[in-house]
Amino acid sequence: MIPKPELEQRLSPYLSFSRAEWSALRNGTPLPLSADELDSLVSLNDSVSIEDVADIYLPLVRLLQLYYDNATRLYQATSTFFGSATGRVPYVIGIAGSVAVGKSSTARILQALLSRSPYHLKVDLITTDGFLYPNRVLQERGIMHRKGFPESYDRRRLLKFMADIKSGYGPVSAPVYSHLIYDIVPDQFQVVDHPDVLIVEGLNVLQRGMNTRREPQLYVSDFFDFAIYVDANERDLEQWYIERFLRLRQTAFRDPSSYFRRYADLSEIEAIATAQRIWREINYVNLKQNIEPTRWSADLILVKGPRHELERVYLRKL
Repeated sequence: MIPKPELEQRLSPYLSFSRAEWSALRNGTPLPLSADELDSLVSLNDSVSIEDVADIYLPLVRLLQLYYDNATRLYQATSTFFGSATGRVPYVIGIAGSVAVGKSSTARILQALLSRSPYHLKVDLITTDGFLYPNRVLQERGIMHRKGFPESYDRRRLLKFMADIKSGYGPVSAPVYSHLIYDIVPDQFQVVDHPDVLIVEGLNVLQRGMNTRREPQLYVSDFFDFAIYVDANERDLEQWYIERFLRLRQTAFRDPSSYFRRYADLSEIEAIATAQRIWREINYVNLKQNIEPTRWSADLILVKGPRHELERVYLRKL
């Protein structure tokens, strides 16, 4: 009889790697980032060490380069088959996960490493925050308290952007979001012009939802070539969110133009209580209802421990 752990591993759609096992797959890939450069890429209250980059991110970049290379060869073979030289389209990587898990750090680090690879790739990065409805619209619809939930995004505009990218159009523009004013910045856009790789980072980018209608329905994830989910224990996520809130209370919240200026003068006890309430009533609900259920649709899952350290990697079997 096959032992239960071994049977579960055989039946799982994922290969599971400890940190040491995954690190061995680096295979001598050079480290192109200094500690100072890494610090500039890491989000507030996140923690990523040079060891994390060497042990986790470099093997991942090596894997992504293999996938990108295979996609390039497939494009060339298809062009030869059809006898035409249609324009190449970007290789799109989606990154999802909870508030405070460190998605933005992961996205920026991957962008930097892929850009400095021997392929000399042009790598662009967008966040789906730019496709949130403006606060005015959210208020009109009575869903300001559900900002970050699927219904708070301009799904039509986001899908149009992704379709244009995957159709080889360009330049294509995306709206810009400001965390300081907590709103879309009027008349500002990020231009994406034929990158080799596009990284798309956001809370719900892997969500597919329930299609109860008969006609086909597109989702953002339909445009991804590779999907990553950054995972952590929900108790750690809550603690990281509270810690980040306390740090923002001492920094960005004190800016007179900050949407959250009213929180800057809270006592520490009041600030912790406020952060706990926001987490419990908004972010935790979104995590359990919309974000966490998408975890197992990812091609790769990065699992973080209590101190933000990357502990385990799950890679979907081919």
